Amino acid sequence: MQLEEKIWFWALGIIPVIILFFLVLQIWKHKAQNKFADKKLLKRLSPNRSLFKSILKVVVLSLAFACLAIALVNPKIGTKLETVKREGVDIVFAVDVSKSMLAEDIAPNRLEKAKQLVTQIINNLASDRVGIIAYAGKAFPQLPITTDYGSAKMFLSSMNTDMLSSQGTAINEAIKLAKTYFDDEEQTNRVLIIISDGEDHSEEAVTLAEEANEEGIRIFTIGVGDVKGGPIPEKRNGIVLNYKKDRQGETVITRLNEETLKSIAEEANGAYINGKSTSNVVESIREILNKMDKTEFEAKQFAEYKDQFQWFLGFGIFFLLLDVFLLERKTAWLKKLNLFNENL
Repeated sequence: MQLEEKIWFWALGIIPVIILFFLVLQIWKHKAQNKFADKKLLKRLSPNRSLFKSILKVVVLSLAFACLAIALVNPKIGTKLETVKREGVDIVFAVDVSKSMLAEDIAPNRLEKAKQLVTQIINNLASDRVGIIAYAGKAFPQLPITTDYGSAKMFLSSMNTDMLSSQGTAINEAIKLAKTYFDDEEQTNRVLIIISDGEDHSEEAVTLAEEANEEGIRIFTIGVGDVKGGPIPEKRNGIVLNYKKDRQGETVITRLNEETLKSIAEEANGAYINGKSTSNVVESIREILNKMDKTEFEAKQFAEYKDQFQWFLGFGIFFLLLDVFLLERKTAWLKKLNLFNENL
């Protein structure tokens, strides 16, 4: 699916305005009626008054504007798949989602910075294939190798420190899982990019990096955080309640361990990159990939897309007509149906 004019999603902002206006109007009417009219007399003078009808009107109007906004966005659905040949590199991103990645020694925090870095790297790729792994105490396959960058960024945005129950940081688990991502034995341009603060609770990562290099996998590491370190916040609803403490009650300070990340990269014919500057990271990765041999592979992609705006436009017009003819005008048959308790 493609969204042709995403800017029109801003038009959906009119819906909360409608709801807010309705609530303010109802509060004003309620106060005015209590001030100037007796309830029994008001019921006799306005027997057809119905709160449910007003609420239904707001719902119908909101649905109408939502459909019209989506029609302006013009979603398109792929209708024809074709096989195309591309040249590129297979890149697996291993993103650290351990609790230490919540430290805010780099804005807004280490995990968000890591996600930002991967997103910008993907935005600058041309025809390379990408895969994503999340890891903490264990590694979890988030997205297999694909050319669908949109899906990659969607899965990336949903990653958080609660997605894996096994805490800790085991980079070796990420390397083990990454080795299963590269399915072509003849392929030589295999790249694993590890984004982490370098805290590693295992001692196997360097050894596994050397083994990965023997299998033709080059590992590049990106460090996020500060060598001076920072505390790990414990939040609820976005509010910091406390900071993680050790068994002695002291606040835990987590630091960027560049030495570990450098060692892993060196053993796998790669390089370490400090992740403080997004532009520097993107440029470094671009230069590295440009120097690598490209492998030709086949990929399926949609070559033709069909507009779908007419469906949403039709529903939008339907809801507008429903509002005009069903909710505004008094019809004899509607009154007999007594949908809004008007005959009580």
